[in-house]
Amino acid sequence: MRRFYIILFYGLLLFFHPNAFAQQRLDEATIQKRLNTRFEKLLEYPIDSLGFPRSMSVKTGLIKKVPSKDWTSGFYVGNLWQLYIITGDTRYKEYASQWNPYLEKEKFNGKTHDMGFKIYCSYGKGYEITQSEAYKKIIIKSAQTLSTRFSNKVGSLKSWDNRDRWEFPVIIDNMMNLELLFEASKLTGDDSYRKIAIQHANTTLKNHFRKDNSCYHVLGYDSISGKVISKNTHQGYSDASSWARGQAWAVYGFTMAYRYTMDKSYLKQAEATAQFFINHKNLPVDGIPYWDFDVPNIPNTYRDASAAAIMASALIELYSVTKNEMYLNYSNKVIQSLSSDKYLLHKSVKGPFILDHCTGDWSKKLELDEPIVYGDYYFLETLIRKKALK
Repeated sequence: MRRFYIILFYGLLLFFHPNAFAQQRLDEATIQKRLNTRFEKLLEYPIDSLGFPRSMSVKTGLIKKVPSKDWTSGFYVGNLWQLYIITGDTRYKEYASQWNPYLEKEKFNGKTHDMGFKIYCSYGKGYEITQSEAYKKIIIKSAQTLSTRFSNKVGSLKSWDNRDRWEFPVIIDNMMNLELLFEASKLTGDDSYRKIAIQHANTTLKNHFRKDNSCYHVLGYDSISGKVISKNTHQGYSDASSWARGQAWAVYGFTMAYRYTMDKSYLKQAEATAQFFINHKNLPVDGIPYWDFDVPNIPNTYRDASAAAIMASALIELYSVTKNEMYLNYSNKVIQSLSSDKYLLHKSVKGPFILDHCTGDWSKKLELDEPIVYGDYYFLETLIRKKALK
């Protein structure tokens, strides 16, 4: 009888708390072995000057390909560069070098704020490895082009050019593009790029955050007065909700800005938003957030592995600055989760992707619960940063 009650107790515990027993912890060798089965898939994708892999449907095997002007175009090439760093296998370096030239024309594209994503994640990683003067020139030219989107009146780089809803939109994602500007100042000695980056960060710090330290996705500004007109969460559930990837962009962006400036207000905000994220009541025990923290149908909704990967990478850097174990613990948890069968694509799945269960744009019902290239990028960066701590 006693045995019956013991079995009943644990059965009920698992029923009401399905995460009560954490998955078996994977050691580093096992994680590496699992990941290697996916890494090779990135070399199987044929070079296509007009088709950078962005996402895919696991069910159909259909890969969504995008031209170089798409904001995600630089991530696949960046993944190849990062795989060279991780594995030392020169095939990844050589393949990245073959892909890079098809992105070069974007250095002249002043119609987008996403220059950092496209150029710094590809040419920036390449320059870090090769110290190529040609890559350096492309990075600098890209920063010059990005700078043309800056408004002194608003104090920010303009995001989208569409005027159907916002006259001068600024999205939290734009913090990620500041690294290109900071690096351009280091490479040239020209402080103008750095000044633009700092002004943009200061404006974002002033206006984008709520009292609970979560952030909006999009702020609309009046281009004449520079005043805030609207505060919205375009890709989240509602204007009042906390879009998971947006919180990750914020923490990553301000942690990075602190690295270049040592401005403690940036560090303070990065920590505050990180703690909002980590301690949120709706964050699942495995560390992989739902796509929005406030969507009403939790837990019956999509996760976003990309948000977890971005946050994990950011928090390793934040840990290196603060030595707060909370940040490292979260990153370690995410590495474990994303390396598990639940999130890592099976070796039998064809396609140049590593992770599953990312959520792209819920508002447009696009890329829901799919592999998405930027999730892979920040996951690989997390692995690199974790190794560098040792």
